[in-house]
Amino acid sequence: MTFTSVLRSEWIKVRSLPSLPAVLALLFVSTVGFSIVGAASLGRENAHKPGFDPLLMAFYGINFGQAAAICFGAACVAAGYRGQGERIWLVAVPRRGLQYAAALTVVAGSACVVGVLTGLTSFLCARPFLDSARLEFNDPAVWRAILGCGLYAALMALFAAGLAALFRSGALAMGLLVPLVLLLSFTLGDVGGGATSAEFLPDRAGRQVLLSHPAGALGPWTGLLVAALWAAAAVMAGWLVMHRRDL
Repeated sequence: MTFTSVLRSEWIKVRSLPSLPAVLALLFVSTVGFSIVGAASLGRENAHKPGFDPLLMAFYGINFGQAAAICFGAACVAAGYRGQGERIWLVAVPRRGLQYAAALTVVAGSACVVGVLTGLTSFLCARPFLDSARLEFNDPAVWRAILGCGLYAALMALFAAGLAALFRSGALAMGLLVPLVLLLSFTLGDVGGGATSAEFLPDRAGRQVLLSHPAGALGPWTGLLVAALWAAAAVMAGWLVMHRRDL
């Protein structure tokens, strides 16, 4: 089978399993919803405080929506391990690398498209609550953040997909990553005072692209690069284990 054919079959799988489109919808709804709530409740209150970043506040919901991106990536890959799923697709596509690459392409592409739409909607909905910050729609930083929102969602989904392939379990991948981005990063960076070390965690590094003026060692694109390296390491680990493991 050609890569295009395998890619089409992976896309059909994503569309045919109700849980996968639902998780993408949750990414959109949770990010936009929490961005509106954050901008409305915290935006005006903190607008005049030093260090306040209105652009980041417009994307406040990604702190919660990223969990949905993680679940999507893990669930897409884990779906192939249900029952005798792995044996079935190996009969249809004997080349493991071809199927894995197609699955990752669908994961990244779907998460990126939904992430960009989510970022655009979040900005448009949160902007009225941040009127004093004068966020201009034609500001290059705004469009960088909107695009970055999609790229960040794709990288977190890929990270989860790689771990799901590594462990052959979507639940285990989600069980590791969701606490990492929701608890460990917050504990090290905000509570523990380890801002420098926490800066290189995948979620914090990737979200640098959402800042108006990123501070610290990482800029917007270098931060995304660090997140991409985390995702690439997980994807490669998943591939190596998949390639060597006997069925």
